[in-house]
Amino acid sequence: MSARSLSAEAGAVVLPAAPTLRLHWTDWLARGGLLALAALLGVGLVGPLLALLGQAFAPGVVDGQRQSAWQHFVAYLGSPALLDSLWHSLWVSVLITLIVLPLAFTFAYALTRSAMPAKGLFRTLSLVPLLAPSLLSAISLIYWFGNQGLAKDVWLALGFDGIYGAPGIVLAECFAVFPHTLMILVTALALADARLYEAAAALGTSRWRVFFTITLPGAKYGLISAALVTFTLVVTDFGVPKVVGGDFNVLATDVFKLVIGQQDFQRGAVVALLLLAPALLTFGVDHWVQRRQTAQVGARAVPLVPRRSAGFDLLMTAYCSLIALLMLAMAGMAVFASFVAFWPYNLTLSLDHYTMGLVDAELGDALLNSLKLAAATALIGPVVVFLGAYLLEKTRGWAALRPLLRLMAMLPMAVPGLVLGLGSIFFFNAPANPLHGLYQTGALLVLCTVVHFYTTGHLTLVTALKALDPEFEAVSASLKVPFTTTLRRVTLPICLPALIDVSRYFFVNAMTTISAVVFLYTPDTKLASVAILNLDEAGDIGPAAAMAVLIMATSLTVNGLYLALGAWAQRRTQAWRQPAR
Repeated sequence: MSARSLSAEAGAVVLPAAPTLRLHWTDWLARGGLLALAALLGVGLVGPLLALLGQAFAPGVVDGQRQSAWQHFVAYLGSPALLDSLWHSLWVSVLITLIVLPLAFTFAYALTRSAMPAKGLFRTLSLVPLLAPSLLSAISLIYWFGNQGLAKDVWLALGFDGIYGAPGIVLAECFAVFPHTLMILVTALALADARLYEAAAALGTSRWRVFFTITLPGAKYGLISAALVTFTLVVTDFGVPKVVGGDFNVLATDVFKLVIGQQDFQRGAVVALLLLAPALLTFGVDHWVQRRQTAQVGARAVPLVPRRSAGFDLLMTAYCSLIALLMLAMAGMAVFASFVAFWPYNLTLSLDHYTMGLVDAELGDALLNSLKLAAATALIGPVVVFLGAYLLEKTRGWAALRPLLRLMAMLPMAVPGLVLGLGSIFFFNAPANPLHGLYQTGALLVLCTVVHFYTTGHLTLVTALKALDPEFEAVSASLKVPFTTTLRRVTLPICLPALIDVSRYFFVNAMTTISAVVFLYTPDTKLASVAILNLDEAGDIGPAAAMAVLIMATSLTVNGLYLALGAWAQRRTQAWRQPAR
């Protein structure tokens, strides 16, 4: 008699065997995508950072004696010149932050809390520096206040010896980082509950007291984030100090001199790690601030509509006009100087500098290479970032891997371009690395650029995906519809405007970046931003200005095309949302 029969005769209850859990092919596809994302960020980010750490702590041999792993740090701390660079980077970055923050806050306050005219025009003009490399502001300052500058006497009358050094860095960086600070503060001030201001007005509260008790507390987290971003952008920037820094060395220029000039890779890695430290610190503080931030606008909040006030609106219009005029003066000087035949002796307008930039084989190829890099980054970057954000937000499985991937997606924001580029040299140039073939190729430039600007695109698309109702996926799962179908028919059409914005962000930054690629280019892959640097070093500042203007014009033109494409996508998305009649 079988065991089953005995169990039946004894009255035992025989439970059916548990069904075998089988994963659908879409689950395997999602898990494969997560692994691919981990591999991409591991190769493009984690690997270079680990290689950089290895170089900084690599023990050397002196007179046959093996040295400590900390020997390079000890040597750095024993070098007064390098310590001066560290101090220069810190105090200049703090000073610029203290200057830009109130200027940008006042501009943002005018845009969001006044009824002044031409707000769109002022907002557009304030974003002009985003479309050009930071080198453009430095070149403009040379034409304005340099040794042969148009307003040199005015600059000397103010008590400055010249534009080179700390004064030039401060002025140029203020121009370059202003729009970054402004965008954060506009977002912070745009979120306001009109009921608070109406209550204050009913109680007869003065305008200044309202500002200090309602406006500033409501925008404090935006102010902290803007200050941290401004400080990080300045302390890690390479282009401006290289052009107008003169003998005023900072950490970013020290990395370049140690690696390119002296071939001292170990000490260059040490300085790069020091350059990484303030960025990581500000990133950590910003993350802590964001976690403590509470909602400023509730579900019953009433949008704040600025009321007309003739005196206040006139004052804000005058202030924004002054800032916009300074922006136009910086960009306009570069444009004007690029057409001057021979500054300052022959101010006849000519196309010679542009002819050199477009016809000269080396410079023409550099501009073409930048266009190739920007186009490839604008096509590949959004696809990679969107798929990564979608897999993290809209799929399930491998819960242990997801926090690590989210951390890796946020880490590029805290890694300066110089650090990423130098780490990529150590990582991809290692003979034992199976990816050694990528070294000195255009593909590595694309990979480095995508990883460098990954975080902003990731946050943008995660925000767009979180706005979608989770019921889309729930209904699809209940109907046994593959998630790929929902992705194609629902998610992509709704997220199309955000995808276009991310693509535009990648294109503009790939056209203007220099710090992330200055260590990775070859004669065949030289970029336009690097060509500007080389032209300036050779004393050809006219062609350098022309190349900077060409980059700005290209970014402006493509930005206009993106705006038109985004408007079309927005109309299509709104039409998709409309119920069928």
